[in-house]
Amino acid sequence: MKIYDKYIDEVTKIGRITILLGVMASLGPALLMTFYFGFNPGFAAIIAGAISQISVSGAFWFSEPISYYPIVGRAGLYMGFLSGNLVNMRIPAAISAQEASGCVSGTDEGSIMGTIGIGVSIWVGAFFLTLSIVAGEALLSAVPASFMTMLNLIIPALFGGVFTQFAMKSPKAAIFSMVVSFVMMKIVDLIPGKPAFLVTLVAVFSTIYYAKTLMTKEGEMATA
Repeated sequence: MKIYDKYIDEVTKIGRITILLGVMASLGPALLMTFYFGFNPGFAAIIAGAISQISVSGAFWFSEPISYYPIVGRAGLYMGFLSGNLVNMRIPAAISAQEASGCVSGTDEGSIMGTIGIGVSIWVGAFFLTLSIVAGEALLSAVPASFMTMLNLIIPALFGGVFTQFAMKSPKAAIFSMVVSFVMMKIVDLIPGKPAFLVTLVAVFSTIYYAKTLMTKEGEMATA
């Protein structure tokens, strides 16, 4: 057995345990309030809330593991889904680690470097989160209002940076994804209830299919 395969086996064992513990920790407060204290909004309210949440984020349950796995590998997915902020913190950190090390996404080395990047981002995030909790009120009161307004641009800037990094590798796939996303946004506006998750679902999987088709054609042309 290769060292990397042994590493993945160990990661899988630990990852399953930690994810299960994370699920228990997430459901723990709600179960405690329901069965110990007797506070419950009712089954109808729970179902309504679940449907509302699924309509917003349900598509990510399928698109994120598939689209992020080639970047961060199995270990990175376990760490990222457990710690959260996968899109706006973990993935940019993983890509930066791969770019700095010269490792390519989709390889064993790239997955390891992506995992290291995610691990560093988790520790850094935990440090600053602790700092903000302890001294957050004092710091925020001293920060100018213009600076707080600027913070709203961080997430779009991160998304744009990540998109540009991949767009440079495959401009055709990038243009295709933007066109599909734009068309789907217009279509969703015409559907009752405006199911926004369809934009993500269709854009992600159609772009994956298009990129795979594009790579196959380029490979055939190179060997011809």
